[in-house]
Amino acid sequence: MMTGSENVRDAIVNTAVALGARTSWEAVRLYDIAAELNITLDEIHSHFREKEDLVDAWFDRADSIMLRETDSPGFLTLTPQQRIHCLIMIWLDALAIERKVTRQMILAKLELGHIHIQIPAVMRISRTVQWIREAAQRDATFVRRALEESALTTIYLMTFFFWMQDESLGSNRTRQFLDRNLSLAMWLGHTVYGDKPPVAQTTIDQISLPSTEQIR
Repeated sequence: MMTGSENVRDAIVNTAVALGARTSWEAVRLYDIAAELNITLDEIHSHFREKEDLVDAWFDRADSIMLRETDSPGFLTLTPQQRIHCLIMIWLDALAIERKVTRQMILAKLELGHIHIQIPAVMRISRTVQWIREAAQRDATFVRRALEESALTTIYLMTFFFWMQDESLGSNRTRQFLDRNLSLAMWLGHTVYGDKPPVAQTTIDQISLPSTEQIR
């Protein structure tokens, strides 16, 4: 059943993820969600065309939480590297409440024969990377922009897959993994283009990060 603070769309996503946590994402069926919420399949259809849309909604929620981070005090005083690190980890932390289900969602997309969902998944990755760049206020153009996008996409994907297997407290190993790879990418960028590395006016620890309740 829905709580007073949930709208129908959010309730459908929450219920789907909860059912996946109890069984597996593969076992989740739309009719089970309808029964759990005491609504009709047509009501689900009015919000989601198919089960795969629930996965997009789950990741859209992480995107939204990540983008709200740009309003945190001190965010814009961070260096570009710190901003990107902060944004990616906020995105992953938003999914960490159901890491197992998130992992199952991704593995389902990678199954052979699922080309029809793999191509949209590539576009979905590109969309999140573009929002990370916007939130971090990266303003490179032309060739440099293309190189930055390629490097960021690679780091984002590497970090995501590393995180899916990371059982360390607070995903600390993932944070270190991401920091190492971003440092290398930034060093290469400064070396190639001759930029001076920017100096942060604050640290990531000093800005206000969303609480677990805000993420939920």
